Amino acid sequence: MKPKKLSDMRKGIDRIDDRIVKLINERGKISHAIGESKKQKGQPLYSPDRESLVYSKIAKRNSGPLKEESLKSVYSEIMSACLSLEKSLVVAYLGPELTFTHQAAIRKFGSSMEYISCDSIANVFREVEKGNADYGVVPIENSTEGAVNYTLDMFAKSSLKICSETFLPIRHSVLSKSSNVKSIKKIYSKAEVFGQCRSWIEKNLPGAKLHSVASTSKAAQIVAKESKAACIASELVSKKYKLKVIARAIEDSATNVTRFLIIGDHISKLSGKDKTSIMFSVKDRPGVLHDMLTPFKKAGINLTKIESRPSKKKAWKYYFFLDMEGHCQAPRVEKTLKDLKKKCHFLKILGSYPSGR
Repeated sequence: MKPKKLSDMRKGIDRIDDRIVKLINERGKISHAIGESKKQKGQPLYSPDRESLVYSKIAKRNSGPLKEESLKSVYSEIMSACLSLEKSLVVAYLGPELTFTHQAAIRKFGSSMEYISCDSIANVFREVEKGNADYGVVPIENSTEGAVNYTLDMFAKSSLKICSETFLPIRHSVLSKSSNVKSIKKIYSKAEVFGQCRSWIEKNLPGAKLHSVASTSKAAQIVAKESKAACIASELVSKKYKLKVIARAIEDSATNVTRFLIIGDHISKLSGKDKTSIMFSVKDRPGVLHDMLTPFKKAGINLTKIESRPSKKKAWKYYFFLDMEGHCQAPRVEKTLKDLKKKCHFLKILGSYPSGR
């Protein structure tokens, strides 16, 4: 069979593109109508449960050759653009621009949203609480270094809810004005990042002083003005601050992933594959934590995470943070939480939301 000419194949792509553009705009019109209906009913425009369902259907319908993650990225931008027809959501994130949190925010909400850079996790919470942002994006845990304690502490103070979550593979690079590794005397980055890259630092720059800053992008800003200094950050930052890439992928673990939470003022609806996060405190007595976890075992509810943090109100008193499979409105989970509350000194549902994995 005679192969098709390149020009004929390109014409075929042009015809497909015409159809895609028409269908996307048709989708936009329907999305706009749905948005109007939601506004009249006082419902939030962004629906994590519906988003999760769309991605699930895409995965089932995909027969290749495009990978599932590639299609998800395309649909993320389509849904972002459609949502912005009704209202451009404002999303606060731990900045400055191009931090991993910023990248996670764009990965979740797409490029059609308006983004607010915040200099601390506390300010992300405040921007949402004050109504300056519809949602906030904050890191909660890393697969190598564990929980981000400051985020956990903020939930003890804030009334905001977890609406959704997203995961971002983390790749760290060493950036500097100099291309000579041996000339580097100082390294700037977040404290958690140093922990994720401990082996590379000890092997290649054992004598360098480590300086912790609020974000990886802030580290790049500082290094852009200093000699004999480097930062550990995303390679994307190098172009913005005109830094040279000395080393790539220096993280200790090849599967280095950070989990981010999307915070807002409402709990998401059931999606069919949900996760619930709670925090609670108990009166100190022998076996108390075992007693707290027993209702989950009896109900057959899988616990995916448990952390403890000092209450900061009284010495040796702790809050426990717990993630479980299931939605707080699902009968089995709802009953278990009611049973747990009877045994707790304090219990707070932080949110129920579609599982990001």
